[in-house]
Amino acid sequence: MTMFFAPFFQTLADAGVRYALWLTVEVAALTVVLHALAGLLLGYALSVPRWPGRALLDAAITLPLVFPPIALGFVLLMLFGRQGPLGSVLRQCCDASLVFSVPGVVFAAFVAGLPLVVKPVQAAMESLSARLGEVARTLGKREWEIALFVLMPNVKRALATGLILGFGRSMGEVGITLMLGGNIAGRTNTLSLEIYNAVFAGDYTRGIVLTVLLGGVSLVVFWFMRRAGVR
Repeated sequence: MTMFFAPFFQTLADAGVRYALWLTVEVAALTVVLHALAGLLLGYALSVPRWPGRALLDAAITLPLVFPPIALGFVLLMLFGRQGPLGSVLRQCCDASLVFSVPGVVFAAFVAGLPLVVKPVQAAMESLSARLGEVARTLGKREWEIALFVLMPNVKRALATGLILGFGRSMGEVGITLMLGGNIAGRTNTLSLEIYNAVFAGDYTRGIVLTVLLGGVSLVVFWFMRRAGVR
């Protein structure tokens, strides 16, 4: 029995693995909060038909579902790099850089899971707007009142479903994170990247241990989020 668990103990004794575990949990927690806020706001915006820029916003949000992650990560690297159009603006106005940093890892996870959160909320709001929204309008409610007090309180299940899907996608993100985060040991390497590094180095025992660890963390968080969504 001790020999069976020895690889787990040896892997967990590695300070780099413990940092990757902590970073993964931290990124996941921040991403869930960002997804909840963006999911409600963008889901409502896309549920409103026929306004300028709606099709462009919808396409941008859907892009991570159809575009290869590594290619999307490269595009974001070009945009937010030090010489990129958005990266240079960010550096000049805030003296900050998104690439090769923890905020870049968070942004990568956010982008990867965003469409999986927004789309269920959008579908729920479109359905509710056709029924409850019309009733609220006949009662004299304004659009912002309908959004805040009628639509958003009734999309909790859709939001919970989207957050679970987005969480799973962001936890397993590699391609975009590899481009934006840089896979820097002790700085931007998540558990998913640690698994990638272990397989690339041919250390399959370490890869198995990290896979079990990542899977365990994901299942525990999934269970808690599922319970919260049911309530």
